[in-house]
Amino acid sequence: MPATIHLKDIPAQVGKEIGVSRWFTVDQAMIDRFADATEDHQFIHTDPVRAAAETPFGGTIAHGFLTLSLLSAMNYDCLPRIVEQTMGINYGFEKIRFITPVKSGARVRGRFTLAEARFRGAGMVTIRYDASVEVETERKPALTADWITIIQFDPKDRPESV
Repeated sequence: MPATIHLKDIPAQVGKEIGVSRWFTVDQAMIDRFADATEDHQFIHTDPVRAAAETPFGGTIAHGFLTLSLLSAMNYDCLPRIVEQTMGINYGFEKIRFITPVKSGARVRGRFTLAEARFRGAGMVTIRYDASVEVETERKPALTADWITIIQFDPKDRPESV
């Protein structure tokens, strides 16, 4: 995908994979910072010795919500910027599934398919991505998600063809 895309070209990308991010390392320091930020200090995330002894994971794992939150960085890393965009808003998710735990030290990356683009009103398009987070050493993804964002743009930039 190019580094940028115009609004008029978005509909032609529906159904296509439009980005795969670089690999991100999820280390214990990142997991601990997330635990502090969310006040979720469950031992499976923050106590490597206990997690190794008492869980089937062999050590600590990242919070599912930490993995989910990395979608933003992954998005910025690989998706083309919409030239006419003035602002992007996270609208939410229709479906999220946490499939494979992300072990401390693992590398993950995002994969994005443009599932839908609907122009709404004069200056807004709703974008839906089929997103997944892959774990470098695992067969199944860490998560899959149906992610919806809203892109705002100046109404004068709305393509005639949509």
